[in-house]
Amino acid sequence: MKKVLIASYDMEVGGVERSLASMLEVFDYDRHAIDVMLYRHQGDFMNLLPERIRLMGEMRAYATFRKSIGEIFSERQWFLGLSRALSKVQAQWVGKRRGLAEPGYVQMQLMWKYALPFLPRIVQTYDTAISYLWPHYFVADKVKAATKIAWIHTDYSMVEASPGLDLAMWNKFDHIVAVSEACKQSFLARYESLAGKVVVIENITSPAFVRTMAGAPAVSPMKRDNRFKLLTVARLSHAKGIDQAVKALKLLKERGYGDIAWYVVGYGGDEPMLRELIIENGLEDSFILLGKQTNPYPYIQSCDLYVQPSRYEGKAVTVTEAKIIGKPILITNYSTASSQVDDNCDGCITEMSIEGIANGIERLYLDGALRSRLAETCLQTDYSNGSELEKLYNLVGAHKEGA
Repeated sequence: MKKVLIASYDMEVGGVERSLASMLEVFDYDRHAIDVMLYRHQGDFMNLLPERIRLMGEMRAYATFRKSIGEIFSERQWFLGLSRALSKVQAQWVGKRRGLAEPGYVQMQLMWKYALPFLPRIVQTYDTAISYLWPHYFVADKVKAATKIAWIHTDYSMVEASPGLDLAMWNKFDHIVAVSEACKQSFLARYESLAGKVVVIENITSPAFVRTMAGAPAVSPMKRDNRFKLLTVARLSHAKGIDQAVKALKLLKERGYGDIAWYVVGYGGDEPMLRELIIENGLEDSFILLGKQTNPYPYIQSCDLYVQPSRYEGKAVTVTEAKIIGKPILITNYSTASSQVDDNCDGCITEMSIEGIANGIERLYLDGALRSRLAETCLQTDYSNGSELEKLYNLVGAHKEGA
């Protein structure tokens, strides 16, 4: 039986965490003994971890990666607190010098770089160690394993990281898993030298689980709303484009579509800004933030059109889940969009702009026949993909010679 370690940050509500839970649910435990290392034992999805995994104890030093600098100092973890403060200051300087829209990626790299000397190693040796969420320094530097695998969940052309630090980290892995072909290509456009390491393994989905959860009772204002209901399930962040969604709805109202309501399930750092934007545009009654929901599926079931207004994605788990539930779907034309939706077949792709989003919604609002055709195509398609795990099993068995 192969000993496998899988590492991630926590089990907060999110697409990556849901895909990890789905993969663990269907893993072959007759052939693999799975240890899961979560840097912090928190999140509403903790109860989705199957009983057959061994959840390693939370390690105090690694838990700091989900805490504020103030919390770290209050716990008297002085060196880790200083490393975090230094990374924040340096990332802000690098961001200004390079004109980065999101210096947070650089800050995360530097946070790990400066913290590494103060982080404990894992004593046990594994056949395979898997790092499920970037940045992957823990598995790269603190775990001993014959084979090391790292995951890419996003469009890497949008990750504004420091290339030198990044490449040095990736070179410590034997295999790199991208969740879609487009995700793979965007990564290789930056790191062509790693082409021999990259494979595509799609997020594992369970249609039976999604449909069962979609039928669960949920107290939602959507149930009582007779307007044309749009829904987005996403983190409230720049990447997900919720600010553009607010402005697109304002544009639709100006065009005379007064009976459209847009609901958003999710949480994140952009929430205060988005609430201000909603008020500024007079959309308090029609652009509604529902907050964190551990079961988003009844909300998807209640919508008339699922919309993903993202600026970039790897492969959005929620879009696949909306397909499974049988909803017409509209997504923006982010670089990996064509790997997610077959335009005008099982969804529609629209221009990534405020006007583009509004135009796409208007088209589908007016064309009920198109919405029905998209939904029917989704309902007739089998989205189960448990066979993707065989690709991972092959990597788990591909140990380096002499390791």
